[in-house]
Amino acid sequence: MNEIKSPYKWVGKSPIRPDGIPKVTGTAKYGADFTLPGTLYGKVLRSPHAHARIKSIDTSKAEALAGVKAVVTAEDLPNQDFAYIGPERVAANFWHITRNILAREKALYEGHAIAAVAAIDAATAAEACALINVDYEVLPHVIDVDEAMADDAPLLFEDMITRGVEPEPTKPSNVSKQLTFEIGDVAAGFAEADVIVEKDFKTAAVHQGYIEPHACLARYGADGQGEIWSSSQGHFVVRGLTAKIIGMNLADLKVNPAEIGGGFGGKTVVYLEPIAMALSKKSGLPVRAAMTRDEVFKSSGPTSGASMTIKMGVKKDGTMTAAQGVYRFQAGAFPGSPVMNGCLCGFAPYHIENQHTVGYDVVSNRPKAAAYRAPGSPIAAFGVESVIDILAKKIGMDPAELRMKNAAHIGAPSVAGPKLAFEGYSETVQAVLDHPGYKAKLGPNQGRGVASGYWFNGAGESSATVFINTDGTASIATGSVDVGGSRASMALMAAETLGIDYDDIRATVSDTTSVQYTHVTGGSRVTFATGMAVVQGCEKTIDELRKRAAMIWDVDVEGVIWEDGHAKPASSNVGE
Repeated sequence: MNEIKSPYKWVGKSPIRPDGIPKVTGTAKYGADFTLPGTLYGKVLRSPHAHARIKSIDTSKAEALAGVKAVVTAEDLPNQDFAYIGPERVAANFWHITRNILAREKALYEGHAIAAVAAIDAATAAEACALINVDYEVLPHVIDVDEAMADDAPLLFEDMITRGVEPEPTKPSNVSKQLTFEIGDVAAGFAEADVIVEKDFKTAAVHQGYIEPHACLARYGADGQGEIWSSSQGHFVVRGLTAKIIGMNLADLKVNPAEIGGGFGGKTVVYLEPIAMALSKKSGLPVRAAMTRDEVFKSSGPTSGASMTIKMGVKKDGTMTAAQGVYRFQAGAFPGSPVMNGCLCGFAPYHIENQHTVGYDVVSNRPKAAAYRAPGSPIAAFGVESVIDILAKKIGMDPAELRMKNAAHIGAPSVAGPKLAFEGYSETVQAVLDHPGYKAKLGPNQGRGVASGYWFNGAGESSATVFINTDGTASIATGSVDVGGSRASMALMAAETLGIDYDDIRATVSDTTSVQYTHVTGGSRVTFATGMAVVQGCEKTIDELRKRAAMIWDVDVEGVIWEDGHAKPASSNVGE
């Protein structure tokens, strides 16, 4: 077998990761490892009910307990305007976000934060929480997505009108949003089909199960300046959300990234940071807050549970003629499930001229859904791929061959609108078909499954700063939290671009005052987006060093090249 020679010196290698030694020696600092003199213990009181109206909260006994320095409820946070901000796929509504941090009118799920205490020790904080008297009016609840969509379902919000429907409905429901995408003529496509399969599927909500619970340390200074140490997938997002919820200016809040013990999308959301900052502001002392494992599962977002109906048609030769999907995703207690991703990703691996997808974003009495590895796509793929297997069996075609026949190539239509601008799916399926494991004869009680999925890289801003030191080493500062080894990836790309050794580069994740805005580590974006920021930063650095060398040598900059980490004359007669 001919070995493919890599054009790269460093990219493609697996060197020692910069975070490796601190992690294996136990010196790496995670969210719960930070403390300051006088640090208080934060504790959150959570609702025991899945759905209840909050008639009153009496914190007087908790405030009177010795050792308690502060108690906060939603009344300590500024109320927010009801408005959706940002692109529709990721639109945020701070009216909802604030109420997820601390409940106001209602508790909408078991574990919903109601109040919080800061005390001199954990035992006192727990005792104080027990002294808070909450008068609840318990209401009927609903946790199943189909039941939540029923006409007689208990309403989480009595004034929620479904967005995306024309004409606008007049009756409130638990459906926050309806999305519709269509290309071609689905009815005509099904009329062309020789075989049509329509099936219903249901998936359960699944938690990300990261090892490290949510934890942070917050300090609000007498000068109005705040600082947070937090384990998250995006400390700039922590800064933005916390500042908005607390009522601070962005310039007055600094967020330091801790090491992260897993996230998988579940730590792109804030829970404790605004509470800890509010407690620190009220007490005048630093406050550390951490969830227990029980709180993580009860109070932080899993992926959506879903209900879906998938209908697909094929000709006898295996040509897919039409596809239709109806996706009903649980958003949890507040709107914002990844149902749009499900609509866009389910049929994306395939060239199907006629497609129609409808998505419903449905609230229910569960923790607010959060991202979980390609959020929305695996849920939709489960239904679509199952139907494709049934179709393959009905027409007598190998499941992988059916997928190969209909693989999307460059120029293929997509239900999202733009035509496919890249490919790689057919090569992947061909590799499966060519693999000895796929051709091997099956033994008794053995089976072989085939499934495909689609995901797009997330967008968002990335920043990087390149420092060249006097000894020839380089420092690379980025704002992307290192979840899966990005510091090593950034250092490899910098080494490749600058032409110096990997070991001569120090890659760090900097705080929000030391590097420009960077979006979350999520959506499979960091290696490309932040990597490009690093590469372009290195290229600009090289250009600047070439200019300086040209100035010193008194030659045109075109007479200076960059090679092996050095500025060199382009030829032996440069300067003559």
